[in-house]
This record gives sequence, C-alpha cells and structure tokens, in this order.
Amino acid sequence: MSQHKIRVAITHGDINGISYEVLLKIFEDERITELFTPILYGSSRVASFWKERLALEQVSWHTIRLASEAKDGVLNILDCTTGREQVEIGEATATAGQCAFDALERATADIRMGLCDLLVTAPINKATMPRDLFPYKGHTDYLEAMAARTPGESLMVLASGDCRVALTTAHLPLSAVSAHLSSELIVRKLRILEAGLQRDFGIIKPRLAVLALNPHAGDKGLIGEEEETIIRPAIEEASASGIIAFGPFPGDGFWGSGRVDSFDGILAMYHDQGLAPFKALYMNEGVNVTLGLNFVRTSPDHGTGYDIAGQGIADPTSMRMALYQALDIYRARRRYDEATRNPLRRHYHNRGRDDEKLDTTSTPDEY
Repeated sequence: MSQHKIRVAITHGDINGISYEVLLKIFEDERITELFTPILYGSSRVASFWKERLALEQVSWHTIRLASEAKDGVLNILDCTTGREQVEIGEATATAGQCAFDALERATADIRMGLCDLLVTAPINKATMPRDLFPYKGHTDYLEAMAARTPGESLMVLASGDCRVALTTAHLPLSAVSAHLSSELIVRKLRILEAGLQRDFGIIKPRLAVLALNPHAGDKGLIGEEEETIIRPAIEEASASGIIAFGPFPGDGFWGSGRVDSFDGILAMYHDQGLAPFKALYMNEGVNVTLGLNFVRTSPDHGTGYDIAGQGIADPTSMRMALYQALDIYRARRRYDEATRNPLRRHYHNRGRDDEKLDTTSTPDEY
C-alpha cells in the first residue's frame, strides 16, 4: 500500500437493523479518523435516512464511488448499492439482504486487490441474503471461500480482553454436532487457533483449553463416549505435536470456575457452548475475529438488532471494539510476519555452465 493511513473497509450489513446507528454514533467523534481512514461500503442515501431518523446531526461524510477516492480524516461512504433501496425499520427484507451482499462483495473484492488494508463487517441476516449469490451459513464461510490462506482453514473466534473462544463446529443443528466431530477436526481447529493466536495476538506459545461435549465430560462413559473416543485422543495428538492443550473440561464447571483467564484460547465443541457464556460475560465488548484469512476481518458480536432498530438505544461499543481489534491484529500480523520472514534471499546461479561458480564476493547487505 502507498503511504496513507490504514484503510479500513466497513460493510454496512443489514440496512433495516442497527448497523447504521452504531456506525454513525462512532463517527460522530471525528477523532477516531486520526487512527485510520474509514471506508463504509454502503449507501449515502441510507446513511442520510438514519442520520435524520436518529437526529445524529454531528456526523458527516465524504461520498465516493471508488476506494481510491477516499480522503483521510473523514468518514468515506462508498456507494455500492442500487440507489433504490428502501429502509423498513426492523424488518427482514430481500432488499436489505441484497444491499448487504452488494457491500460485502465489493469490499471483499477491493481488499483482495489491495485497495483497503482490513475488513470490519456489520451484522447481516443470513435468511435474507440472496441464496443464489450467498449459499453460505454466514460471513465466516463466505470469507473462507473467498480469501482463506488455505481452503478449509478459517476459524471463528470471539474475543474480549484475554478471553478468546473458538468453535469446533459453528452453525450446525445440535443434533448433528456429535456426528460431525472427529479427532482430526479438533486437532485441525487447535492448530489454526494456535497459529492465529501467535500471528494475530502476539502470543508466542498459547495455552489452550478444550471443552468436553457432554455434561460432566461424559462421566467416564456414563453420559457419553465422545470425550474418551474423540476429544481426549485429539488433545493427546495435539500435545504430541507441540501444542499446549488441556482438557476436556466440563463446560459448566469451566465457565463457572474462574479459570477462563488461565488460558489464551478456549476451544468449544459447538456454537452455544462457547458463545452463550461468552456473550453473557462480554456482550457489549466482544469481537468476532476470523482467523486463517489472507486479510484481517473482525465484526461486532451482536446481530442485526431488529427489535431495537430505530429507537436510538443501540450500543456502539462492540462495533467500536471491532474496529480497534482489527487495527491491533493488523499491526500484530505485520510484526509477526516481519519477525519470521526469511532474511536471506536465495542465491541462484546457472548450473548449466561449467565455468559458473557461486558468487562469494557479495556482502551480507546484498542478500
């Protein structure tokens, strides 16, 4: 990237929910643009609707059509919808889903082309997204398909302070979780989690806690066998490869024991086992982070908020924390990549010429 501030691509999410409210509240304070250059992929028309509706008179923006037109020091809104979108407060509509997809697609394309540095996504309603264009269960699956460093190697993590919770299975019916679990899957998730904590959070050798699937960790097979046949062997295999992993811990006892801060990362077996207690503890401060992508992506840990949309009471804290967390991860990645890159360039020579010899006269600075 050229010598500009960090450019943050922000997608507007569902136009009928609370996304514009929390974003406009954040950018009422122009001091935040001293940290980065925000580009909101959305609609200046929709932003004007919400500004008037919520009487947010202090916020202003610069409307653009291309990311290259963005100005430092202001909120930039990149118009990327049809211009005919209609806001229906608190309603789940196909129009809102199409607008959400348009913004996500454009922002993802721009960041992959290097026009922006990182991505922060506002919440969407997956049920309203156009199924022919978005056959995914959520942002994480879409972004994995578009930009995973290795196919199948992304991981959703909810983070707040020193608490970071990852999921072995995410958007699955509870009845399907056990059949989907395998030692191979758990080991893979532990490996992604460890690598992500190292690269994105600067934790050199993270300590990982693994939760059990069944109550009482199966109680030695009386309540379930997955702990003994799947989870414990996975922990042993991960430990043998150098990952520092402990468990399986019964979920209720773990969350209630005060041991959360003793670990750098927690791997839950299914969605609500990890996210229900996390949101009970950190709902207004939690951040959704996607590990394993070619770029940094974060999101607030709340949803569209249809039930409170338009009332002026939505809390912008989680979205603000998502912006700050994205910046922290971006800088952490740059430090990690700089520290771990190979400092020596490979020296090639033509082995086809008998008289060609390796040049040993170069100084260290030339490598």
